[in-house]
Amino acid sequence: MATTPTISHQIVPLHISGNTTQQQNRSILEFLSEVAQLASQTAIEQLDRQSAQIVLDMDEKLKLELADVVVNVIHQHTTSNKYKDEEVGSNRVYPPTYRVRPVEAQVTELRKLFPSLGSCMERLGHKTLPEGAEEWFAIPRWQALAPTYNEAVEMVLGVLGSRRRFSHRLAGRLGPTFLRQSERLTLAEKILTDQQPGNDILVVAIQAGMLHRGCSARRARVSMAGNEFGLGVFATACLLLTHPERLSSEDTLMIDCGGDEYSLRGDYTFDRVPLFDFDSSGIEFSIFYEDRSRNQWGTPSGFLYKLV
Repeated sequence: MATTPTISHQIVPLHISGNTTQQQNRSILEFLSEVAQLASQTAIEQLDRQSAQIVLDMDEKLKLELADVVVNVIHQHTTSNKYKDEEVGSNRVYPPTYRVRPVEAQVTELRKLFPSLGSCMERLGHKTLPEGAEEWFAIPRWQALAPTYNEAVEMVLGVLGSRRRFSHRLAGRLGPTFLRQSERLTLAEKILTDQQPGNDILVVAIQAGMLHRGCSARRARVSMAGNEFGLGVFATACLLLTHPERLSSEDTLMIDCGGDEYSLRGDYTFDRVPLFDFDSSGIEFSIFYEDRSRNQWGTPSGFLYKLV
């Protein structure tokens, strides 16, 4: 009996900044044409009649090999070298008790904590993960809980403080002049909301900090993939509510919320990053300089993909 072949459903990244512009396409084509001309001239000078014929006989095979080399080289240079010196080595890992729960269990827990939350496309949590992500997480839309992002942050921190030993170092200083979402996070949230319309709880592919451990917050931001975005305080607090084990020991990888930006004096100079750490007194919520790296910290991030 004939068997039906298995079809592999590959997750295709959805780049946050959108497709390339026509001007960018023209410029890249011109650049690659110049490179091809230079490479051809150099190669020809190093060939004789016999070796040139061998190259010509390879035809399509050589074309494919050269195309792969060009694509790989270009891809290697799509990550910015900006703030490269703001990276340090880190051997911090997640606590051994940390396990990501099924999305359905996360949704149940979120609805217990926030009874007003409505629907969620739980089935998305059974898809193949995008490259870079560790697991699927259920994260509410902050708009489903409060009129503003800052009020929603205050709400989830309040709930977190009611369930854990919690030191809030920024109490009274989380208004819009102090805390704001990054432009990239705002755009990513809009894309997720458009992909999962009418749902109060979004299913998001996330890595919980390991990918960018040892990087300053701003180094993590510029080194993220095209479909990647840093998580802010709201999403991170929700993650800690559904997964308290993630931050439960002093030697674990701590968390900075690189998707958000913080102004120390509330004067719109956003050069700090909010963070969560853990010590013998429990969870502490505070801030740090966005340009300083420490081996204890990692930036959680989410990943977008084309939903078909």
